[in-house]
Amino acid sequence: MSKKKSNQAPAPTCLGEGRVVKNTGSSYSVRMDRGEILNCRIKGNFRIKGIRTTNPVAVGDIVTVSKAADDADYITAISPRKNYIIRRASNLSKESHILASNLDLAILVATLHDPFTPTTFIDRFLATAEAYSVAAALVLNKMDTWDDDDHTLAEVIANLYKSIGYPVLSVSAATGEGMDNLADFVKGKITLLAGNSGVGKSSLINALAPGAGLKTGEISDIHHTGTHTTTFSEMVSLPEGGEIIDIPGIRGFGTIDFEPEEVGHYFPEIFKFSRDCRYGDCKHIGEPGCAVIPAVEEHFISESRYASYLSILEEASEKEGADKYRKPF
Repeated sequence: MSKKKSNQAPAPTCLGEGRVVKNTGSSYSVRMDRGEILNCRIKGNFRIKGIRTTNPVAVGDIVTVSKAADDADYITAISPRKNYIIRRASNLSKESHILASNLDLAILVATLHDPFTPTTFIDRFLATAEAYSVAAALVLNKMDTWDDDDHTLAEVIANLYKSIGYPVLSVSAATGEGMDNLADFVKGKITLLAGNSGVGKSSLINALAPGAGLKTGEISDIHHTGTHTTTFSEMVSLPEGGEIIDIPGIRGFGTIDFEPEEVGHYFPEIFKFSRDCRYGDCKHIGEPGCAVIPAVEEHFISESRYASYLSILEEASEKEGADKYRKPF
């Protein structure tokens, strides 16, 4: 008696694990443990439990790859992430966008003009890095364009963030000034390089990894903002060891999934003074016995950082109304 032929497709063949090194939005390049690069896809319903994101797979993820019956390579599983940098999706929906994962360092590239990087943007990035357990640093680029006032401003910014505990480097991708220090700083690390469009991320990576050949863009004369030259996320290997992750420029940095009572934990200097608040759930908006507001008034905490704290607190407390989160002094 003859056996019936099965209509079931052959089971996928597991090819092993690798790291996602490029995300174009429709496909993913995965560097396998043996070194080869595979072009992979994901199934339409592939999602990570508990995280609503626009991109279920991010550069830096360690993934399992399998070959399907159609001979295509698919990502079938993602290993638990040790950390990641995430922001609210650009349409300000409840969905989020993961910039990169499994990082040793996240660097925000900032510029003093053309384009100007607001301290609110810097603080939101740093707070997110704190929330998701990623070491962070600040790089001030285009120092070759600074006049005396710019040098003074750069010193003020550097002193502020260094006093909190964040490394700050001033560099010029155009002239190479400070680039040796930056190269030493990122050597051997998996580093995310983020920032507004036009701050020179691609130029910095081209200087750090000669041969990377990333496109660089011009600054708009009308709006003094950069154009998007990077359209996808990509990991670039450094000649002396380590990786740099280049991502498209970010125009805004919306935080997501912050609990109001935890926002102060992501500002190290606010958290330090909050230990002396009368109430453990103090939000530092005028409660009796608050130790943070006097620290702001006495300039132990900068007003710009406190304003950034309030803006994130307001975002985290949208249901409670915005009027509560204005300066109480």
